[in-house]
Amino acid sequence: MKEITILSGKGGTGKTSITAAIASLRPGAVICDCDVDAADLHLVLHPSVEESHVFEGSWVASIDPEQCTGCGICQEYCRFDAISSNGAGKMAINPFRCEGCRLCERICPSGAITSRRSTNNTWQVSTTRFGPMVHASMAPGEENSGKLVTVVRRKARELAEAAQTRYIINDGPPGIGCPVIASLTGADAVLLVIEPTISGLHDARRVVELAGNFHLPVFALVNKHDINPEVTGQILEFLEEKNIPLLGMIPYDETFVDALIHCRTVVEHDPGSELSLNIRSAWQKMEGMLDGS
Repeated sequence: MKEITILSGKGGTGKTSITAAIASLRPGAVICDCDVDAADLHLVLHPSVEESHVFEGSWVASIDPEQCTGCGICQEYCRFDAISSNGAGKMAINPFRCEGCRLCERICPSGAITSRRSTNNTWQVSTTRFGPMVHASMAPGEENSGKLVTVVRRKARELAEAAQTRYIINDGPPGIGCPVIASLTGADAVLLVIEPTISGLHDARRVVELAGNFHLPVFALVNKHDINPEVTGQILEFLEEKNIPLLGMIPYDETFVDALIHCRTVVEHDPGSELSLNIRSAWQKMEGMLDGS
């Protein structure tokens, strides 16, 4: 079994569209949306939810006004300025400022402060027309997205092992933060989708450096390669310098947009298009390299 995480370093490169297209080329693979902060793979795959589970997020403190004596000790020690007087001789916590450290709960002499875990986040196990899918949803402002990615990936691996499937395909989050790190740990390879812009190249460099810390093989796919030939040339030089296999060059084509409008992958929407043929060829190359490793 091989677990592939598809990353881009930045949003808007076409990573999720590529992920959906690859899923359509490997029916039966377990699909995992690791972009839990802003999941959108479901918009194309239309999963039918079979299981839904609550993911407990960060701690949030609250004060019982009946027990609060208004001594102000909690306000004095709160480094996040989340506690203030409510004007009636009692203390109150601003939940938007509270960082969930629980110090106030420990030092309150009257035991008026308690903490609870946020339950605004969920993760689901679903079926799609291409195979099983594990995905999640986080409420705005919630934390611990890296931990939620770990939960989602663990379930995807359980499904893959039970079905003895060959591949897990992870749609990774943008950036290089905790969710990205959580989507790389224990994976077998990274497919890097790069767009030919200065920011696209800059962020791709950061992803390659991060993947190197995990000793993961990286494969590259340049999307919309013809919108900026100069930067595309710089990308090719960078890939050659880092010995990263280039799987393909995908031109800018509004067929991608048309496919999304019809809620289909580009391979389904126009299987004979240059886009579809390039994506199919890129996946076949990557599959051959992984099988040979």
